[in-house]
Amino acid sequence: MNDTTRMTPDAVTELIAGALTRSRTSQANAASVARALLAAELAGQNGHGLRRVAAYSAQARAGKVDGLATPVSAQFRPGALSIDAGNGFAYPAMDLAVDWLPDAARSQGIAIAGIRRSHHCGVAGVIVEALAEQGVAALMVANAPAAMAPWGGRRALFGTDPIAFAAPLDGQDPVVVDISLSKVARGKIMAAAQKGDAIPEGWALDPDGQPTTDAKAAMAGTMIPLGDAKGTALALMVELLCAGLTGANYAWQASSFFDDKGDPPGTGQAIIAIDPDAFGPGGGERMAMMADMVAGTEGARLPGRRRQQVRADYLANGIPVDVALADDIRAIGG
Repeated sequence: MNDTTRMTPDAVTELIAGALTRSRTSQANAASVARALLAAELAGQNGHGLRRVAAYSAQARAGKVDGLATPVSAQFRPGALSIDAGNGFAYPAMDLAVDWLPDAARSQGIAIAGIRRSHHCGVAGVIVEALAEQGVAALMVANAPAAMAPWGGRRALFGTDPIAFAAPLDGQDPVVVDISLSKVARGKIMAAAQKGDAIPEGWALDPDGQPTTDAKAAMAGTMIPLGDAKGTALALMVELLCAGLTGANYAWQASSFFDDKGDPPGTGQAIIAIDPDAFGPGGGERMAMMADMVAGTEGARLPGRRRQQVRADYLANGIPVDVALADDIRAIGG
């Protein structure tokens, strides 16, 4: 069993930012990435947290991701913001979106930010939750390099393509729905491959299309979609929204998020924000009513509550970190 230690959020942030700034990444971009990876750790999603640092750093050093890029935005319609991430990290571009969307949604009723020439978006639920904490409902879709085949096919055309939604609730933490369109997020398989652990059967297929429990074979193969054909139909919807609409690469055009080989992935994200009162007063109260019905149902749990409990625990008691992983990160770029 790997040894673990507890680290403060500030220590985790410093660990991540240090590795990145030693790997041809500006301080501003490193800080943005560090905030996002810290948020992933605080959500209990460590496959999108510290375990991404080595790949991110290697890609920045190789130029596959431009750690010095500054995202730029253009507004062609009052309710739409086009953001070019410049083949840099996704997080600075998403920071622009999160800054712009709440006021735009309150002004227009609804607003959308589309991001192209982007990269791995991390935990999509973190982004929509941040918007819900500013009082707007939010929906986000993102694509990733091809890892799933259309139902009945063998060629991977879709990424695991997350869909996330959050709604503000007066006096409570937001509802947060965050799903990957594969049965599990690919980051979980990456983490298992890094640790040498097996994965459950039913998560992925090997390169020959056979079920596998070997995480490394799964990384080289394809993911099994959530809900079978329904999952791949939703993945098509995501691809059309966050790549077809924005001008980003489709999943089948994108290079891997996991290594430093090839061109920049150039993936995309689309984030929609909605004023709860867009159809008149009372929208927020109606959403809270539904949430309360779910929370009050015996045996049920409101989506987002587990991750919010994890975050509270980690903020109070420190974030559990694999000691060997932390040592490896400290050695990056040294």
